[in-house]
Amino acid sequence: MSTQRVIVVMGVAGTGKTTVGRLLAEALALPYAEGDAYHPAANVAKMSAGIPLDDADRWPWLDAVGEWIRGRAGLGGGVVSASSLKRAYRERLRAAAPGAVFVHLTGERPLIERRMADRTGHFMPATLLDSQFATLEPLQEDEAGVVVDVSGSPEEIAERALAALRRLPTSGTAERTETPKSPETTAN
Repeated sequence: MSTQRVIVVMGVAGTGKTTVGRLLAEALALPYAEGDAYHPAANVAKMSAGIPLDDADRWPWLDAVGEWIRGRAGLGGGVVSASSLKRAYRERLRAAAPGAVFVHLTGERPLIERRMADRTGHFMPATLLDSQFATLEPLQEDEAGVVVDVSGSPEEIAERALAALRRLPTSGTAERTETPKSPETTAN
């Protein structure tokens, strides 16, 4: 896999975007950016109150994330976590860095619910998971990226993501690889 690519780790809340994104960045010796850090204060306040974001809320956030990936595309690549739930959101990010690839973290809802219930210190309440699933448009066959099951430890998930990313063509063509599910070993 070329390290010139920007990798966007996407998925609903609770799939481990931050943890897996950091592990990918470390393994690839690339800088990491936490997409949540680019949310305007109004978005954080809205989500903290249990109110789902709408497209008007997300556009400025996506543009800010897009600025980061645009800069990284010319500097050797990077990894950023950003939910990127709709195809239109991913297209907006790809407009900033056409070679960006997506790692779509996905899993069984009960596992994701357990992980959300177990996490602390995040502004996104578990009550917004329904809106996340309702908004989600899974990565499509013609989008550059991979789909990775989130069962197992963060290290196992990151290894599956790395293996899938290595199988992607370097030409920037839109191909997708899906990793097989592995037996659930932990409910992190």
